Amino acid sequence: MIQAKNIHKYYEDLHVLKGVNLHIKKGEIVSIVGASGAGKTTLLQILGTLDKASKKEDTSFKIKGTDIPSLNDKALAKFRNENIGFIFQFHQLLPEFTALENVCIPAYIKGTKPAEAEKRAKELLDFLGLSHRYKHKPNALSGGEQQRVAVARALVNNPDLIFADEPSGNLDSTSAENLHNLFFKLRDQFGQTFVIVTHNEELANMADRKLTMVDGKIVDSL
Repeated sequence: MIQAKNIHKYYEDLHVLKGVNLHIKKGEIVSIVGASGAGKTTLLQILGTLDKASKKEDTSFKIKGTDIPSLNDKALAKFRNENIGFIFQFHQLLPEFTALENVCIPAYIKGTKPAEAEKRAKELLDFLGLSHRYKHKPNALSGGEQQRVAVARALVNNPDLIFADEPSGNLDSTSAENLHNLFFKLRDQFGQTFVIVTHNEELANMADRKLTMVDGKIVDSL
């Protein structure tokens, strides 16, 4: 699913990623842990195609066999929309839209017909226990409900790959546990691959594999 070799990232003189090598198989749930500043979020942004690695001659990066650095911006945006979903610590829902409308947005961007997008969004919201929340705007939802809407939005285009950055960091313990269990339920039902950056040790240890980052490198893989 993901093959990354010798990934570096510089921000001017700051060397954030120092030659990361990574291979993630389809259907795996992989957690990435480490102290703040270790490079976890930077790596996740590069793997999620939201940022680009610094150029090195022997760097390579493929997702589903596609050579990501060779894509132009338009092709990259299309690839991201069709193949990747994102879940963030702060749900990033648009406050002026309902739960249903928020979930539909990536499908609209893809060009899915409105009726088809809405049908898929309702199926996901139903699956996530939010059938009674279609028309509610984010400020009328609890934190856990907002995050489940964000999960539905990440899944609406049936992506093969889900990236999550501290997805339960803003939730109470019960909501966090429910979200963690949901990831495994989704993987088992839909076959998605999850890459999760987290400080939550419970979630990290539930993953199929836990990668530990220190000072811009992966130093341990369990």
